[in-house]
Amino acid sequence: MQIASSAISLNVDDVPASATFPTSHFGFREAMSADGFVSLAHPDGPQVIFLRRGLELLPEGFRDERAAGLILVFTVTDLPGEHERLRAAGVPITMAPREEPWGERLFQVTDPNGVIIELVDWITTPGADEPADTHQ
Repeated sequence: MQIASSAISLNVDDVPASATFPTSHFGFREAMSADGFVSLAHPDGPQVIFLRRGLELLPEGFRDERAAGLILVFTVTDLPGEHERLRAAGVPITMAPREEPWGERLFQVTDPNGVIIELVDWITTPGADEPADTHQ
């Protein structure tokens, strides 16, 4: 199988609010939209699609589900700079910057519909060529 592209689709109550968050703060642009739907594109990542809960195109048992328990993760090259940029823009930081024992540094923000967005980078340890990236 050859995959031509990838996308993440999330069910939310307020599609415009969730679409505005990554376009305003993370460099996404609107690729297409319709009533209850928006697809966002980014040159360095997958498409992110927001669907309004209750749409008939969703399987009946999932129409009213929310994007819960999912974290949208972006690996960045300047985590402290991104933290400062988002904080200065008034974006609520819902998990303060922290460092995990396995070498991951991260912080989280949450969009108006409760979608968690985590920004991470990796601490390079002496003697290691490349840090392991568990988010790819």
